[in-house]
Amino acid sequence: MRDSLKSAARIAAFVLLTGPVSILAQQKPPEPPPMSVRAAPVTRATLNVEVTAVGTLRADETVMIRPEIAGRVTTLHFREGQTVNAGDPLVTLDQDEYKAQLAGSSAQVGLEESSYRRLQDLQRKNLTSQQNLDESKARLDAARAQQELNRVRLERTVIRAPFAGTVGLRLVSPGAYVKPGDDIANLESLGSMKLDFRVPETYLARLGVGQTLTVRVDAYPDQDFEGTIYAIDPALDPETRTVLLRARLPNKGNKLRPGLFARVSLILERRENALVAPEQAIVPLGQKILVYRVVDGKAVMTPVKLGLRRPGQVEILEGLNAGDLVVTDGQLKIRDGAAVTVQPPPEAQPPTAQKN
Repeated sequence: MRDSLKSAARIAAFVLLTGPVSILAQQKPPEPPPMSVRAAPVTRATLNVEVTAVGTLRADETVMIRPEIAGRVTTLHFREGQTVNAGDPLVTLDQDEYKAQLAGSSAQVGLEESSYRRLQDLQRKNLTSQQNLDESKARLDAARAQQELNRVRLERTVIRAPFAGTVGLRLVSPGAYVKPGDDIANLESLGSMKLDFRVPETYLARLGVGQTLTVRVDAYPDQDFEGTIYAIDPALDPETRTVLLRARLPNKGNKLRPGLFARVSLILERRENALVAPEQAIVPLGQKILVYRVVDGKAVMTPVKLGLRRPGQVEILEGLNAGDLVVTDGQLKIRDGAAVTVQPPPEAQPPTAQKN
């Protein structure tokens, strides 16, 4: 009887200990709750293939005003920084000497013309030789040439603007004696600007006249200036292996000035309807580039092939389609196939009520 009671007690103890364990072993562990992540859709956009360079701005037309003849400055017709039109007088030199020279050559022309006419009358009467007549004609032509030379010299006493522009700072004063080639003032045409810059030879096959570019200068750091390439130097620099390009930029308001340092962004190619994803969605894994797509509430690890990069964006060449939702925040706490909950963007969240 005592042995029977001991056996029954052992059986009861075994059932008590093993029964719950067996039941728990048959139950599956509960799935973890969905992880909260942020996500953004893959969109389409226009991307530009660009090359950056630095360059120098130049005036569309520039010239240093210099006299072609010697003389004393009698009048300066401009103010420093003044805008002038083509043909406006800028400087007048003393004209007395050149007027006297022109008067003397004009008198000589009159004398030679009278002499030539008399010899013509004599030659018709066979009273002079043809040689005398030819010599008189030569003296008349020489006198007329001297008269024209003196007239040109007199005209050059007035120096005129060769094109419309802005006059710079003058280097002479009224009464100064100037010689041919002396600097008087610079004249700059600022209606549009030229931009010279160089790019590496590797881009030569993709360069062409008419390509657009964007320029930024330190004087206006928050403003972009657009221009167009209109000339490419046919020869490359043998030392730097670069090609020189020249572009023209409209200069509204005369903001740009010659000599400014410019940062150039040249558009080589424009890609329409390119797939674009947020840069935060990219997950590098060894030699692979991955993203997590959100499909039916689960994270799906997807390999992708990247193209161009822009601030905050990256081009997707393979692996995604427009409209796919990719995880942009929370990739480190999820795995392939994990359940996720997409949070709304911060600006879409309703404001919380303030407590009194």
